Amino acid sequence: MENLNKETNEGEKQLPGCLTRFSKTIKVVVIAALVLLLMIPMFMIQDLIRERKSTQETAIMEVSEKWSLAQTISGPYLSLQYPDVVEGIEKQKISIENLLLFPDDLQITGNLTTQILQRSSYEVNVYQSELTLKGSFSAEELIKNRIDMSQLELSKAAICLNLTDMRGISEQMHITLGDSTYVFEPGMDNRGISNTGVHAIADLSALKTNQKLPYEIKIKLKGSQSIHFIPLGRTTRVNLQANWNTPSFTGNYLPTQRDVTEKDFSAEWQVLNLNRNYSQVMNKYTQANIRDIENSSFGVNLKIPVEQYQQSTRTAKYAILIILLTFTVTFFCEIVNKTQIHAFQYLLVGLALCLFYSLLLSFSEHIGFNPAYLLSATLTVLLIGGYMLGIIRKKKPALILSGLLSTLYAYIFILIQLETYALLAGSLGLFAILALVMYYSKQIDWSNDR
Repeated sequence: MENLNKETNEGEKQLPGCLTRFSKTIKVVVIAALVLLLMIPMFMIQDLIRERKSTQETAIMEVSEKWSLAQTISGPYLSLQYPDVVEGIEKQKISIENLLLFPDDLQITGNLTTQILQRSSYEVNVYQSELTLKGSFSAEELIKNRIDMSQLELSKAAICLNLTDMRGISEQMHITLGDSTYVFEPGMDNRGISNTGVHAIADLSALKTNQKLPYEIKIKLKGSQSIHFIPLGRTTRVNLQANWNTPSFTGNYLPTQRDVTEKDFSAEWQVLNLNRNYSQVMNKYTQANIRDIENSSFGVNLKIPVEQYQQSTRTAKYAILIILLTFTVTFFCEIVNKTQIHAFQYLLVGLALCLFYSLLLSFSEHIGFNPAYLLSATLTVLLIGGYMLGIIRKKKPALILSGLLSTLYAYIFILIQLETYALLAGSLGLFAILALVMYYSKQIDWSNDR
């Protein structure tokens, strides 16, 4: 009986020893579970970033719709009607078809005056433009394509000009063609490239004599965020100026010359008919031809450079790294200083790290990303450093953890600013961090408690 009691007592003594031996392992498992648990609020914050970005886009769209949308200018060009004879079994069928003739030359000179409209906390850039379109038409391309000029109804030709948003037209429009002036009418009357725009019916019988018809159009046009042009001329030249200092040149063709200053910019484009995938005359054109024309646009984007949502998203992708390293250093400090940090306290530290991203998003909408990042990081480091000082009651571990967090936030900020070398810098940084963790982990006796 006494032997049985001894064996029972020895078993009870060995059980706590066994638990003690595996206490570090259990703590590591708990920390890993907490890291995974903290991904839930991080996913919620990432959804919040996407939601705020969507709200911004909606606000910009609402303002643009009330002012005028981004404009794309196509034209001027001629829409000529001709009878198309189709041989049937019993008799011929005649249908009226449209033929498009693009100008020999298209020169566009424009000046854009921008202004900022406010919607809630979001800013939208809109503009008013004064554009002059000059050039000439001739029958040279018709003759080259063996078009029977006698079949064309040149006395009822339509001069077409397509615009994205008709609400942007600020004054009545007319075209000076040769010695005559024609007033544009709204709509396209089922002619042309697009259904949105203006047209004028003119007598172009002079084309039969193969003489050039010079034209000139002056437009006062409103728009928002961007303006684009379609290079319909055999040679298209565009000269654009605006009081905007952060232009983004977009489309199929970049400017041949540009000058961007602190207050404004100017840019020049030149596009030849050989640079695009359609000819000067389009007969029996299809939707594929229309897409080729639409895809040849070029111009400038005047959007306000708002990148805080994209940068916040990139920053949030490093959340698991910061949480994991912070917990690892906290765990090392716990072992080295022989203190007990409860799992709930780890959770509070992790929530503080998650709150950093919410602060970053909130501040960046009002003061910009860079100041918001500095402010959010400072508040988070002070909060966690002060909390660790209260738990461990030693300055050194709290300063080590604060220094680590400051270094991590600085490192991630540098990664976000980098573009070309972001992947290389990130990989090298992670390698160095892993090496440091491996170095300090080997100095811990994992077989004994504390």
